[in-house]
Amino acid sequence: MVGSASPHGAGPRTVYERLVHLILQQRLPAGTLDITWPGGGTTSYIGRETGPHAEVHLHDSAAAKHIARAGSMGLAESYMDGRWDTPDLTAVLDLGAAGMKAGGMEGADGRPSVVHRLAHALAANTRRGSKRNIAAHYDLGNDFYELWLDPGMTYSAACFEDDCANLAEAQRRKYDRMLEITDPDTRSHLLEIGCGWGGFAVHAARTAGCRVTGVTLSREQYDRARARVVAEGLEDRIDIVLKDYRDVPGTYDRIVSIEMFEAVGERYWPVFFRRVRELLTKTGAAAMQTITIPEERFENYRDNPDFIQRYIFPGGMLPSPERFALAAHDAGLEVGEPHFFGHSYADTLQAWLGRFDSVADDVRVLGFDERFVRMWRFYLAFCRAGFRYDSIDVMQVALR
Repeated sequence: MVGSASPHGAGPRTVYERLVHLILQQRLPAGTLDITWPGGGTTSYIGRETGPHAEVHLHDSAAAKHIARAGSMGLAESYMDGRWDTPDLTAVLDLGAAGMKAGGMEGADGRPSVVHRLAHALAANTRRGSKRNIAAHYDLGNDFYELWLDPGMTYSAACFEDDCANLAEAQRRKYDRMLEITDPDTRSHLLEIGCGWGGFAVHAARTAGCRVTGVTLSREQYDRARARVVAEGLEDRIDIVLKDYRDVPGTYDRIVSIEMFEAVGERYWPVFFRRVRELLTKTGAAAMQTITIPEERFENYRDNPDFIQRYIFPGGMLPSPERFALAAHDAGLEVGEPHFFGHSYADTLQAWLGRFDSVADDVRVLGFDERFVRMWRFYLAFCRAGFRYDSIDVMQVALR
């Protein structure tokens, strides 16, 4: 492990710049990093293990202070504020994820502020809170998401396995797997909890011939999904409803939920699974796709809200596979063997990031400022790194 200063320039000068220097010099687990300091000069760091190479250019000393005091949250916020840049953001976040996998590394304290913890606590998913939290993300506008998602407007992990060549094809493969788990037919009535812009509902109705009821809390998604159903001529088979999952009436012999569980909140996991059990007929089948976090990281993750929970998905909470299965079992549901495909999610996010960067000017035209653009770029690259280096995963699993 080596930290060698460039002979050119002043290098780290302030207390916090020197603290960042010492942290990297002593604790970089993997990869190599070149930091160009605000006063000039570049310092190179070499980790204990091989890994990605990244470059960071600090524009002012406030960036070093924020990173030293708040770890990964400080890294994210100072990037959003334009206090540092890099020729390759994915390399920087890959370096961080590789470091976590190799042994972990945070800033001086590496913990979110009291403000961040309080904001997360106040984002509880009550009925009113859920509607507010969903609106904060999904009601950014259909025009925004249409710029960079695939033509089917699918905002969840695609399945690049089985030789799927492109994003749209991989998204259809994901849908097909959910249908393989639940096996609906023309007599089935399928409930989709969190139907997004209607992509799976349309695919299920066309492929399996089943009836579909899709529920969402997002007004923007509701309007677009209903218009899509009409355009596809499927009004007799698909009903899109603006409703909380807790208020859905009736029973269904098939239930599907794709990456909605992350928005439920740990406090409401028992409620969610109880509703699934109540809504599912005794001989019915359900399938869920959800992002997971390793059990050994869960307690620390729960106690320290991260960048995603603070800025992207307020009220969100990832389960570990073990806690997911326990909560489902406690509600009277049998949990099947999960299928994990996190590296496909890394590929999905790589595709989204490339699309997003290619339309960044169009995002600005929609009225979003530069901080928003940088926040979303960081979000997509941050998640990509997490899936690539196994700090998070995604699974599909059957429930009965």
